[in-house]
Amino acid sequence: MKIVDIQKESWPGCVLIGKRGTNWGEWWSNGWFEPLEKMPALPENGDAYIGAVRIVNGAPERWIGMYFPAGTAVPEGYEAVDISATSYAVCYLQAKEGSGDFYTMETHQACLDALAAQGYTRSEGDWCFERCNCPRYTTPDENGNVVLDYGIAIE
Repeated sequence: MKIVDIQKESWPGCVLIGKRGTNWGEWWSNGWFEPLEKMPALPENGDAYIGAVRIVNGAPERWIGMYFPAGTAVPEGYEAVDISATSYAVCYLQAKEGSGDFYTMETHQACLDALAAQGYTRSEGDWCFERCNCPRYTTPDENGNVVLDYGIAIE
């Protein structure tokens, strides 16, 4: 895995609509993205699928879903969490399709180190997210690599 770029993004307040504590396999087998794909997503993320985490009462709270403009109605069977206007440093991570290297604490630490080297400070206790963006994440390049966007809230 390597970091191929880092970009700062500033988003308006939004809502993450999805489910807490689920896994990606459940989402695919149950078709849970289908209703969300029919709704107008937050323009800053397009139709990307999101895995997000924040610390609540000292423990990680994991979500899978999509980002939408603030005030978006939540479909039946889904949960939502409001997210205030936030800036993120987004690391574009490149690795082979299917690589588990995207999802390790070592990768998280490498991103934190790279952000610090560029003068960014993590907003402690705020959100981190994995953004699975088409086609960067879904279509391998000629070397079999895909790119995962990994965002960390910054001050």
